[in-house]
Amino acid sequence: MKSDSSESSKNSESSKNKVSSSESDSSKKQTFRDYLKSTDKKFNEPLPFWRLFLPLMLQTGLILSVPSQAMLTSFTGREVILQTLSADPDNVLQGDTLNLDYNISRLSSLRRLPGWEELFRRNRGRNSRQLLSGTNLYVILQEQQSFGRGTPRAWRPVRVTSNLPMSLPDNQVALRGVYQNGFVNYGVETYNVANEQRQQLNNDIFRAARQTRNGQLRPLAVKVKVDPQGNAIPVSLWVRDRNYRF
Repeated sequence: MKSDSSESSKNSESSKNKVSSSESDSSKKQTFRDYLKSTDKKFNEPLPFWRLFLPLMLQTGLILSVPSQAMLTSFTGREVILQTLSADPDNVLQGDTLNLDYNISRLSSLRRLPGWEELFRRNRGRNSRQLLSGTNLYVILQEQQSFGRGTPRAWRPVRVTSNLPMSLPDNQVALRGVYQNGFVNYGVETYNVANEQRQQLNNDIFRAARQTRNGQLRPLAVKVKVDPQGNAIPVSLWVRDRNYRF
């Protein structure tokens, strides 16, 4: 009898434990479900206005704080005078586009400069007589003293190198160019001419060409600004005694 009573008591306690465990599990499940509901509710709540506005203002500030390369060169660049080559006046101004070819754009001019052999050795193309297309180079230009108020003297190329010089004398500047399709481009070969300047510029170009024996346009002086990295932007052009600003 005692044994039966003991077993009955054990069974009763086991049953209570199961019920308690079941209630505990149910309580845990309910708590987790409540957590999901509360989390979902938080996600669905609209964000405060300042949390949307602040990132937008930060992005706008970053964009405005980084000026374009042209603006940066205009602010930090140094004025340099470049010389073009003689040209057919019919090919200089086409529509509203001014096309200029510089003496330092030709490899025949650069080959005579100190540093060419080292530059060529490092950047030899498949054709052993040409530079590798896309080669970056820097032409070191030296200021030439100008006299009077007329057309200023062009800066003289004195050296060429494949690396931007760390330091230069005050009267020298490094101009960056890229070799492509047989010529070195410095980013100042093409200009858009304003409508009000086009006719006057065209007239001056042909007048200047008529003053030569072969009808070719004499070399022109072009003022550019060159920043510390060698990037250049156009500033103005002299044709005869007239200066055209871009």
